[in-house]
Amino acid sequence: MKQQSRIHLLTVSLVVSALCAIAVLASSPVALAQQQSGLSISAGLAQTGEPRFFAIKDARIVPVSGPVIEKGTVVVANGIITAVGTDVTIPPEAAVVDGTGLTVYPGLIDAGATVGLTAEENAGPAGGRGRGPRSATPAKIYNGPQDRPQTTPWVVAADELNPNDPRIQNWRNAGFTTALVEPEGGIFPGQGSVVDLGDERAGNMVVSLRATLGIDFQLSGNFASFPSSLMGAVSYVRQVFIDTRWYQNAEDVYNAHQSGIERPPYDRTEVVVGNALKNNELVLLPAGDKLAIYRAIRLAKEWQIRAAMYGAQEGYSLSNEIAASKLPVFVNVNWPKMEKGADEDALTLRELRLWDRAPSTPAALSKAGVTYAFYSGGLSNPKDILKNVKKAIDAGLSADDALKAMTVNPAQMLGVADRLGSIEQGKIANLVVTDGDLFGEKTKIKDVFVDGMRYEVHEEAPPGPPGGKSMPMQQNNEGVQQ
Repeated sequence: MKQQSRIHLLTVSLVVSALCAIAVLASSPVALAQQQSGLSISAGLAQTGEPRFFAIKDARIVPVSGPVIEKGTVVVANGIITAVGTDVTIPPEAAVVDGTGLTVYPGLIDAGATVGLTAEENAGPAGGRGRGPRSATPAKIYNGPQDRPQTTPWVVAADELNPNDPRIQNWRNAGFTTALVEPEGGIFPGQGSVVDLGDERAGNMVVSLRATLGIDFQLSGNFASFPSSLMGAVSYVRQVFIDTRWYQNAEDVYNAHQSGIERPPYDRTEVVVGNALKNNELVLLPAGDKLAIYRAIRLAKEWQIRAAMYGAQEGYSLSNEIAASKLPVFVNVNWPKMEKGADEDALTLRELRLWDRAPSTPAALSKAGVTYAFYSGGLSNPKDILKNVKKAIDAGLSADDALKAMTVNPAQMLGVADRLGSIEQGKIANLVVTDGDLFGEKTKIKDVFVDGMRYEVHEEAPPGPPGGKSMPMQQNNEGVQQ
């Protein structure tokens, strides 16, 4: 009996202690703010149990959605921006980051990548839209549209995320906090997801599960299978949309009058594509060259879909036509260039013109009033993305428009502008802290915040002595060097 009494007293003591601790936390200013905004106290704790409260003080702030704040403060709590401005009260719980001499930008968005997808799932280039096959299995011989060749729209990028992909840290260290991650390979490779590039579990990274439905006319089969040509691929996609709309109508009729009516046959592709169209997902159409741009404009109108074109490096010559179509554009900043070892005598005037003028496409689109965003397009080094954007600036693009094409524009095009793309109260705390202008050649990224988690960016370790080995610096979730 005495032992049971001791156990009972110990249990009561533990419960009372826990209640007291909760009461203390709930009485803090941040906790009160959480209660008023509907956030729980536990939501403000990282997996390590440490609070995610920060204040970047006395920094130059570039909100994108408004004028630049020359000396202001950004307060972050529980992964959300809770305050931004010149007259901001910093909660006592916040870890203060001295922003003197630093500039704060919204987190950058790569609007087309395979970052976070495993090598087995995507064999294409890291930057995305590299048209790499998802597997090395032999191509099946297809007899016609009913066989659904190279069609896997049910593949959702978020379901394939691998948080241990080292490219996530590489992209983040280059200032990219978010990416449109897309499956690749086939005519209907799958649906793209908007993900934050934090060091978290896959489920915590997802911002928008199904954001885009990709289409690619580049064939990965052979001439013995269907389709075996560009014309066949376009005809096949057209048939898929026709079949999908027939299925939607037939299903509606059957659901309204099931008795006495033959049920429509189930087709996985028609169901998934139909749901994507109902949900108003953005359908991505290839526009790699001049002819493909014309084709994308015509097909989007014919198929009556909410579409955008991607690639568009020859948009400099068709900017007015693109503007008239009102299609948004994902511009591939992996600018074309002469490959090493190429025969210079075999170069054509068209190739030389494209290499010279492609970086001027963003400036031409801006002048025409086209909404566009940038994506890495197969670049393996994320630092090259900013370098190539700088080439577009040198070709006439304003730095402000360049920044919008990596922040607020892709957020709007992907339907997440209410959460991402600018530094505003209530939005996700995705921030990039630099020691100068983002596009400056000597500018260094000092800190990156993803979902309110701080990642300090350290310079790469200098090379070791001759014959020796040098180890790269590793970082944990809090940016502490290991």
